[in-house]
Amino acid sequence: MKYLNTTVAVLSCSVAFATSASAADCTIALTMPTLNAPYFAAMDAAVIDEATKLGCEVITSDSQRDMLKQISDIEDYVAQGVDVLIVNATDVEGIVPAVNNAVAAGVSVIALDTSLSMDANYVTLINSPNVGNGKLVGHWLAKELGGEPANIAILSGNKGNTGGEDRRMGVIWGLVEGQLVNYGNATVNIVAQGWGGWSQEGGLTAMEDLLTAHPEINVVYGENDSMVLGAHIAAKAAGRDDILLLAAADGQREAYELILEGEYGATGLNDPDVLARLAVRFGLEHSRGELPADFPKHYVTEPAVISSDNIDEYYDPESVF
Repeated sequence: MKYLNTTVAVLSCSVAFATSASAADCTIALTMPTLNAPYFAAMDAAVIDEATKLGCEVITSDSQRDMLKQISDIEDYVAQGVDVLIVNATDVEGIVPAVNNAVAAGVSVIALDTSLSMDANYVTLINSPNVGNGKLVGHWLAKELGGEPANIAILSGNKGNTGGEDRRMGVIWGLVEGQLVNYGNATVNIVAQGWGGWSQEGGLTAMEDLLTAHPEINVVYGENDSMVLGAHIAAKAAGRDDILLLAAADGQREAYELILEGEYGATGLNDPDVLARLAVRFGLEHSRGELPADFPKHYVTEPAVISSDNIDEYYDPESVF
């Protein structure tokens, strides 16, 4: 495979690798911020499946959104002598010393999905383009609104999450840009922000509160599909079929199904299966000295917005996520 020699590489999700027959002696460890979310559970399953296919032993852990537990898990993995450590960080800065200690011990560390401080000596960060996806979703929303004003509410994951911030600001950026390009002016009226903790249950509760405090809301976008799926339940229960629902990222199967049914506007592409399998492959290649020295420290998949216009290209009824 040819790699782009850039700080941030944007490549298609259809990356293909040749399976190595020499993958018998390897141990790959994964630490996740939580497994109590469909996206993270799918990512965990993909790492296990890909590593197993390559003949590696796999160890995974759920940090339960506890930074100290994640640090302890990393230290345990290093003590066990793992070859590759894949880290989906609970904290952008807090786990940096643990990551750097792992690298110093000879472990190939791959950062996955959640941004990690560049002070960490990981091999590469693999994720989807949060801002890029958000911008495309914002462009879609601008066209969908047709120049009409909207009272927008945002469903965010958790405070201080840089990925969430990139997603919500990407949508705003794309919405303003789309309005200017199509109509020559821009108005973005955000009336409220709720916090859903990235889960469907959290999104449902946050949406109930938002509808009570701001009945004028007619557009809701979330930082992931799970929260917006919860918002959909709350909106239906309140008889608010007039609210346009969309997400900055993920591409969850249930969201795709609602798009097909006309009850969900759009979402950004953030495939946990693709990202997780890339993390396994790149980590293994690095541990064997097969990854190019100029491999980018940030590897980004190609952005896409999925709506009724192209849903047939992406929907898989058998998808785990």
